[in-house]
This record gives sequence, structure tokens and C-alpha cells, in this order.
Amino acid sequence: MEIAKSIAPVCLAIIMFGLGLGLTISDFTRVVKNPRDFFVGFICQVILLPIIAFLLIQIISLPIEIAMGVMIIAAAPGGVTSNILTKFADGDVALSVSLTAIVSLLSVLIVPLIIFNSADFLGIEIIKEISMFNIATKMFFVVTIPVIFGMIVRSLMTDFIVSKTLIIQRLSVTLFLVVFISIWIEEWDRIVSFITRAGLIALILNMTMIFVGYYVAKFWTSGIAQRKCISLECGLQNGTLAIVVATQLFNDIVYMVPTAAYALVMFTTSIFFVLIVRKIN
Repeated sequence: MEIAKSIAPVCLAIIMFGLGLGLTISDFTRVVKNPRDFFVGFICQVILLPIIAFLLIQIISLPIEIAMGVMIIAAAPGGVTSNILTKFADGDVALSVSLTAIVSLLSVLIVPLIIFNSADFLGIEIIKEISMFNIATKMFFVVTIPVIFGMIVRSLMTDFIVSKTLIIQRLSVTLFLVVFISIWIEEWDRIVSFITRAGLIALILNMTMIFVGYYVAKFWTSGIAQRKCISLECGLQNGTLAIVVATQLFNDIVYMVPTAAYALVMFTTSIFFVLIVRKIN
């Protein structure tokens, strides 16, 4: 767990900086011009996802640490991977980028709110001397500041950054994998003992959100490209952010196990999803 504690915040800051390098002011103003598609995606990801996760941990018998870990990954925003796979799926990439950017920036408020309330409901005491304000402040420095800094760098070096977009995306995915591989290597024995329980609910949550996102978008958004985008945004979470939050609040690796399981599940299911929906026009 010591490796995760030390490298996850650094990797997250770099990933969010990379996200900022891909953003312009138009990614935010686009939401004002076409609000309906954005708000459908926002509601699915920020409201429906945590609610469905909460219902699942009530239905499925789990150790409370695993249940709390599920709520941590459910509270996390979508990751950069969703933007890449939306492009491969011929989805609405602009909408995907807008959702990832805005939900990520708002996560400094949304994530602590969901997690602290979930901990209260589950009867979990957060032993570390850290408040909702403290965790929001820490997230601000590893999420918001790097995104803003990335946007500033892009505005100063637009042509160069645009030419390196693919490299930046690959770096973000690589750093994401580095965090999870380090956890699996460092805590292999303990993770394996919990993974069967966490793996089942991770699979159910992921598959449920892919379908919920797709079919809610089917009735409320403007087209097929938007359905693909919102479905992927709902199914692909920022696991690195979830790891950072878990390590800040808890000393036990078990709280990270659902995120580790979800990371494996979401990559597998999303690839199958992309291969299927690419044929839909």
C-alpha cells in the first residue's frame, strides 16, 4: 500500500494535467449551447451511478469495507480512457470531453460528499484526522490545479500540444495501469482473498451502468453518438482518483480492492461494448 500512497497522487496529477492539455474554453461553452445531452450524461454519472451502487451494496451481502470501496469507485468521475474509447466507438467525443472535464472539476465537491455520507450510513469511522473540507482541498491540488495548468500550457503551445495528443493519451493510460499494477504486485495475497466478492459487484455495477447510460440516453439525447458516449462515461471511472481518495482516508488495502476489480472489469466490458456499437449508426 505504501507504493500506492506515494505514486497514485503524482500519477493522478499528471493524468489530470494531460486532460487539461486536451481542453479548450469551447469544451465548456459547448455545454451552454447544447445543454440537454450534457445534463443527461451528468445525471447518469453523478446521480444515478452512486444511487445504483448504493442499492447494490444493500442487496448483495458484502463486508462493509468492500461496500465502502464500491461507493468510492462509484463516486469517482469518468476518466480520460472514456474519451479515447468514445472516439473508437464513433461516439460524441466532444460531449465525452466536456463530461469528463466538468465532472472531474466538480469532483472536489461531489466525491467527498458521497464518500463521507456513505461512510456515515455504513457505520464506518474514518480514523484519519481528515474532514470533508480537507479531502476536497487535497483533491483540488491534484485534480483542479493540474487541469487548469494543462489548459494554460495548451493555450500557449496549441499546435505542438495538438500534434502530441495521441502520446498524451497513451501516457495517461500507461500511468493508470502503473498505479494498478503496483497495487496488485504489492498486495497480491490480500487482494486475491477479496477479489471474488469485489469482482462480482464490480461486474454487476459496470454492466448495469453501461446499459442504464445507453438506454437513458436513447430516450433523452439527440442521437446514437451521444448514447455511445454517455454509456462509456457511465461505465469507465477514474480509478486513479478513487485510489488517491481511498489512501487518504483509510489505511487498509481492502478499501481499494473494488477499484482494482472494477478497473479490470471496465477495460474488458468497454472493449466489447466498443466492438459492438461501432457497427451501429
